[in-house]
Amino acid sequence: MIEAELTAVLRDPERVRAALAARAQVRPSRYEDTYYHRPDGGMAGHKLRVRTITEDGTATTIVTLKEPAVDDMGSKPEHETTVADAGVLHTILMTVGLTPLIVYEKQCESYGFQEGGRRLLATIARVPDLEETFLELETMTPAEELPAAMEL
Repeated sequence: MIEAELTAVLRDPERVRAALAARAQVRPSRYEDTYYHRPDGGMAGHKLRVRTITEDGTATTIVTLKEPAVDDMGSKPEHETTVADAGVLHTILMTVGLTPLIVYEKQCESYGFQEGGRRLLATIARVPDLEETFLELETMTPAEELPAAMEL
């Protein structure tokens, strides 16, 4: 599956928040992301992320491998699974020679809804160290449906 995603800086976050709230119930959460790399540069466009999502006091950790982009919009094949213990996973990755490239937190408000026969996730995101508020709109799609998914 390919993650078709568009990201934009919001000029009027409250207006977008209100429009999304009319479509779906908000799910507030906190993401803690660590991206790993090989110091020798040997990952060739792949991205490995460990993300811990805390929602309603419950933490879930997901490890994601993103392959290189398949189009000019940056859509990437994506493989992910949940992990029982984030600390153990971080230890494993560093033991095999990967090192953290970037670590950050973001506050998110997610809205899931259907549009054009697709399941979409719209997330309003704030990274504490940045001034901007972002909108991420994504859907998962088979490769052959990617152009249609990007038109929504």
